[in-house]
Amino acid sequence: MILNEHQLKISRQRLKELRQAFLQLKEKYPKPEDFEFYSLGVREHIEQIEKDIKNFESKKSKTDTLHSELAMSLSVEEQFKVIKRGTAEIIPEDELIQKFEKSQRERRPLRVKLGIDPTAPDIHLGFAVVLRKLRQFQDLGHEVALIVGDFTATIGDPSGKSKTRPMLSQKEVRENAKTYVEQLYKILDEDKTRVFYNGDWLSKMSFADVIQLASKYTVARVLERDDFSNRLSQQQPLYMHEILYPLCQGYDSVAIKSDIEMGGTDQKFNNLVGRDLQREYGQEPQVVIAMPILVGTDGVEKMSKSLGNYIGITEPPNEMYGKVMSIPDEPMIDYFKLATDVSMSEIEEIERGLRDETLHPKEVKQRLAREIVTIYHNEKAAQAAEEEFTRVFHDRELPQDIPDVNVPSSLFKDGKIWIVRLLTHVNFAQSNREARTLVEQGAVILNDEKITEPIDLPLENGSILKVGRRFARLVV
Repeated sequence: MILNEHQLKISRQRLKELRQAFLQLKEKYPKPEDFEFYSLGVREHIEQIEKDIKNFESKKSKTDTLHSELAMSLSVEEQFKVIKRGTAEIIPEDELIQKFEKSQRERRPLRVKLGIDPTAPDIHLGFAVVLRKLRQFQDLGHEVALIVGDFTATIGDPSGKSKTRPMLSQKEVRENAKTYVEQLYKILDEDKTRVFYNGDWLSKMSFADVIQLASKYTVARVLERDDFSNRLSQQQPLYMHEILYPLCQGYDSVAIKSDIEMGGTDQKFNNLVGRDLQREYGQEPQVVIAMPILVGTDGVEKMSKSLGNYIGITEPPNEMYGKVMSIPDEPMIDYFKLATDVSMSEIEEIERGLRDETLHPKEVKQRLAREIVTIYHNEKAAQAAEEEFTRVFHDRELPQDIPDVNVPSSLFKDGKIWIVRLLTHVNFAQSNREARTLVEQGAVILNDEKITEPIDLPLENGSILKVGRRFARLVV
């Protein structure tokens, strides 16, 4: 089965190779009965690939027709209103309106691009902010083009970084991409999504092509980026491959002829480079839509797995519910706007209720947690998660199903275990850095005793480890 443009390209190349092999067999076995026998497997393979290509192209044609019909069902003003909700910036708004008008006039869905460098294996609510906006475009009848950065991820996006980011291997990128693709369709409509890999065009560029691309943009424009100029002013190194990164990402827009590019506000510069390069290559420049950055459960920093303040979209209902309940009151309205489907009019009522104290923050947060769990699981799971949360954290009872986790003796030294190693062992933290952060934040409790320093400690069989809203019964 062919699922995306990348696989279609590979299938067509494979079909070409099989047809050549078929002709070679015909020359090698001139007798019809010999040729029939030896070419059977090749013929069956050719027929299967031809069938898969035909099915994919037929499905794409039907999807394009459906896109056109849906795009015509809402007025330009209605589409613009839907898309503008929750955005940080649309550059420029008048051109987005013009693109909606052109889409209806030509009965052609707009191509909305999102570049992905899969540098982490899981998707959290922060990244889902952009994905949910893409889904709104799909619901309006437009097409999402995902650019998997199998080439650019090996460079490392320097956006917002104060030092050079490490490059990833091709193997790491591909492994992460598998997880991304599986999780993306929890939000996006697979039938209205086209997946591209920028290695298909960037890896084939000659050095002369790279020089020509570099000639389309000035050094002065690149150095307008705050993170670059700050590093230079602080006499920190800035490497040429980092300067080329925005050009690589911008050229993706040229390669697929995108109408709109989505991203967080931290990607604004790179996305605008794509707009400029399209103009240089004689294309109509894309509109750039920047989405706000969702703060993590700490209410301060950008949601990030490395900081341990994330809510993963594939996490179990109880854990997801508990993490939402742990966020401070201040960012609740932003979470409603960016992470739920609650209407703006109702969100405004909630905001007024919090302001005039006719609504209690706890009740509002419970509503928020239910909404989010329902989106990624279902309503029944959300209700069950709320009941479990109330039983454990309001009635002070232990959860009904605390998982047993074996702690091998090899993790102990002189009868004690390092709390950081324990947290990573039970998968309550993905790294030592995240584990240390949880300890220092006071989120780690062992047998009702809060652990606030990364110490070595003794461990009794049956001890209860609690980190945030997660529990484990330790078997020693």
